[in-house]
Amino acid sequence: MISHLIAIALGLAIDRIIGDPPNWPHPVRWIGTAIRKLTKHWNHGPNAFRNGFWLLGTIAVTVFLLVYAAVFWAYSLNAFLGIAVEAVLIASGLAQRSLKDAAMEVYNPLTNKNIVLAREKLSWIVGRDTEGLNESEITRGVVETVSENTSDGVTAPLFWAFLLGAPGLWLYKSVNTLDSMVGYRNEEFEQFGFASAKADDVLNFIPSRLTGCLILILTSNKRSLTMRQRFTEWLRDAPKHPSPNSGWLEAATAVQLGVELGGLNRYRGIESQRARMGTPVYPLEASHIKEAVSQMQTATTGFFILFALGGIFLGIA
Repeated sequence: MISHLIAIALGLAIDRIIGDPPNWPHPVRWIGTAIRKLTKHWNHGPNAFRNGFWLLGTIAVTVFLLVYAAVFWAYSLNAFLGIAVEAVLIASGLAQRSLKDAAMEVYNPLTNKNIVLAREKLSWIVGRDTEGLNESEITRGVVETVSENTSDGVTAPLFWAFLLGAPGLWLYKSVNTLDSMVGYRNEEFEQFGFASAKADDVLNFIPSRLTGCLILILTSNKRSLTMRQRFTEWLRDAPKHPSPNSGWLEAATAVQLGVELGGLNRYRGIESQRARMGTPVYPLEASHIKEAVSQMQTATTGFFILFALGGIFLGIA
């Protein structure tokens, strides 16, 4: 247990300080390649729905077993080697630094009044159309992305690392990658991607809600709301989101910043009205991007401390 806690702590530190070097090979790319190849062979005909379950099982089980074998081999040779290997595997499955860097790539030109570059940088991290967006809408796109991915990319992988070590983290990452590639409700993937989308919802169910709680408890509330008021607004708004998990993050962020998230988005010119969350006490502006990043880091630290103390307590007990 202690060795796994050390590996998780090291992995978290490596990710926060270094992140993912752009030219290094990343396991998600390999997983994505496997998903594309299997999708090409299995996503057709009357068995697409069933084949989607085969895809989920094949990718998730294979990734879990490969990571388990690597970690088991490393620990069998030497405890320090085991910790080092597991820490690197954990670090490569977290997205603190990459989320922060992506957010700041938009923040910097936005604060320098280079709205055209800010729109371009935003288009790299969101699916919505970014042409014509003003500072408020650009900021909303970044804040929503950072907020949602605090669970998707950081605390949910941590949750599964605490439960099952690096193999658990990469089990989650494989399912999350599947969801991002085939979990769409459209003509091509509605049947084939059903299993992957639902599995991702299940694996993120607890982490998303727990992370939302930590944002409400640990970060600064700009409106000086009592804890009761924070949770009342959170519980009111979170279920409005079309995703069963994302709303718990975005609503918590909106409550704490005193802003309104959601609203009109366009995807390839098609308008999509998202439920509005939060009370618009303050207009969205570039400074909220840095505050959303700070929330992400605070919630992540709180998440680690909570589970580390829980693991130590259970180990002693």
